[in-house]
Amino acid sequence: MRDYSKYDFSTVAIRAGWWDGDPVNGAVSPPIYQTTNFVFHDVADGARKCESVHNGYCYTRLGNPTLSVLEERIAALEGAEAGLAFATGVAAITALLTELVKPGDHIVCSNSVYSATNYFMSEILAKFGVETTFVDAANLEAVEAATKGNTRIIYAETPANPTIKVIDLEGIGRLARDKGAMVLVDSTFATPYLLNPLKFEGITAVIHSGTKYIGGHGDAMAGLVVGSAKLMDRIRDTSMKNMGGILGPFEAWLLLRGLKTLAVRMDRHCSNAMKVAEFLEQHPKVERVFYPGLPSHPQHEVAKKQMRGFGGMLSFELKSGIEAGVTLMNNLKICRLAVSLGDIDTLVQHPASMTHWYVEREERLKAEITDGLVRMSVGLEGVNDIISDLEETLALV
Repeated sequence: MRDYSKYDFSTVAIRAGWWDGDPVNGAVSPPIYQTTNFVFHDVADGARKCESVHNGYCYTRLGNPTLSVLEERIAALEGAEAGLAFATGVAAITALLTELVKPGDHIVCSNSVYSATNYFMSEILAKFGVETTFVDAANLEAVEAATKGNTRIIYAETPANPTIKVIDLEGIGRLARDKGAMVLVDSTFATPYLLNPLKFEGITAVIHSGTKYIGGHGDAMAGLVVGSAKLMDRIRDTSMKNMGGILGPFEAWLLLRGLKTLAVRMDRHCSNAMKVAEFLEQHPKVERVFYPGLPSHPQHEVAKKQMRGFGGMLSFELKSGIEAGVTLMNNLKICRLAVSLGDIDTLVQHPASMTHWYVEREERLKAEITDGLVRMSVGLEGVNDIISDLEETLALV
């Protein structure tokens, strides 16, 4: 892979993996190689390419030129040796974990994570003899207390879904090294623009739901993993190849398009979210606001130290409780009621009844995912329009 370290983020986001364009026809944008398989020159050529994608392409489940551009680009943006592209974020998470754990292993996981991550660990991996302990990963003492002699992985999201907690990556990486464990970080909320977890010693791999900010337009599902070339090759040849959660070439092209504007979009997401968070924190009907850019956020200093900006995600609770939240969400006009995030549209949702409905209430409350919590993905609309929508709707509460 080319050395991209001397270039600005936006230059890498636009050019990595396709630096010189198409040598055949001169295309500036990478072509969509919408094909399932590739013709070999002869039997020996086919044997080489079937053995490894590094020798060329044989079948899109094993590798595809459009996907290769995306994988090199996301790796370059994260400062990683290599990357892999999957059909969804969940496919990326399951392929990574399936490769890294075996029966008898133990995982320490943040208790504030995407609900499908929680389910995969607590229900599916448990069937195969892998134990998971869920703790507040923002509390390093709690993480250390939860580790055992067989702890293989410490898993965290930062900022976390949906509580927006920020994890001290320097601290958790140091802890993992001392315990002989690996740290896996879901950095979907931060994106490579705001945070590069691999820069912290002890972090093994980084995961993104490409469906969110990287795609950015709510029209493509994808997952991405970056790490060492050795680990990425292992995953490609095992769980990725044989479980088959493969990203299609067209979706890969959509993510490449999204990456080109990631920096300018994230600047606007951050700016809008800060103004919305400040408005909500000052509103008399709002009990609490969780946004890393606010000095009131418990991990504000950690966020300032390790992030380049505070992101577009926030959560809040109303003083009147869950019914007030329902009234708010049912009457918004600009802000849309939908469960995803990272889109150009502002989206709100109710974690307890929507994304995290199948997490036991007792476990939700331990993770501070309360019944009245509202999660908000602040979009790119005019920020005054977003705030006016909230102000008018809060008047109904």
